[in-house]
Amino acid sequence: MRILLTNDDGYHAPGLKVLEAIAKTLSDDIWVVAPAEEQSGAGHSLTLSRPLRVRKHGEKRYAVAGTPTDAVMMALAKIMKDCQPDLILSGVNRGANLAEDVTYSGTVSAAMEGALAGVRSIALSQIYSREGMGDSVPFEAAAAWGERVLRPLLDAPLAPRTLVNINFPAGPADAVKGVRVVGQGLRDYGRLQIVTNTDPRGYEYHWFALAGAVETPAHATDLEAVADGFISVTPLHLDLTHFESMAMLQQAYR
Repeated sequence: MRILLTNDDGYHAPGLKVLEAIAKTLSDDIWVVAPAEEQSGAGHSLTLSRPLRVRKHGEKRYAVAGTPTDAVMMALAKIMKDCQPDLILSGVNRGANLAEDVTYSGTVSAAMEGALAGVRSIALSQIYSREGMGDSVPFEAAAAWGERVLRPLLDAPLAPRTLVNINFPAGPADAVKGVRVVGQGLRDYGRLQIVTNTDPRGYEYHWFALAGAVETPAHATDLEAVADGFISVTPLHLDLTHFESMAMLQQAYR
């Protein structure tokens, strides 16, 4: 089995090293094609306004100066054109990718691109307990449970253009209660914060930040699962059509 690894935290991210260790328990044919720099929040964006540069870091190891989607597209259409992967693993992300946050996530979007190309694709994220941890975020739960969570997914009969989103709860590996297969949650949140300051030249600048969310998850969602200490496993599909609204809209145009 040939496995392609990517992420949105960048080629040198600690979570990618964790993912590579997990992948090596599944196969000895591992390729890495990841963004050269952090691309958190890039979503499913791709680069159209400038050329992409690829740097080879070793055998089967590449960094792409672009988004996670760029990295997967470059891997499938050029770098691995003649040796396509059987599996794409994206992560392990530093931080959660839960509920509607998956639409912002470069980690999930990289898996989304793989699913669009017909490759079995899985996104993995490690939740942490407090802000400001930087590269000190512990990946213990992901490292210890990664193989166990992935193995049942290798041969599962997933529907076409479906990816799987995995989130490991914060805390030590021995505190993880198990695995729950759950749906995507939805937060009741107005949590965007804009942090404003002034640079040395006297000009105002702004940072987007996310405040603590007020979570109102439905029963058995990814939000609830990780809050209860379980690993959440959520299948996501790429057809965004809201079929229940189609009949109503068809009537509106008659």
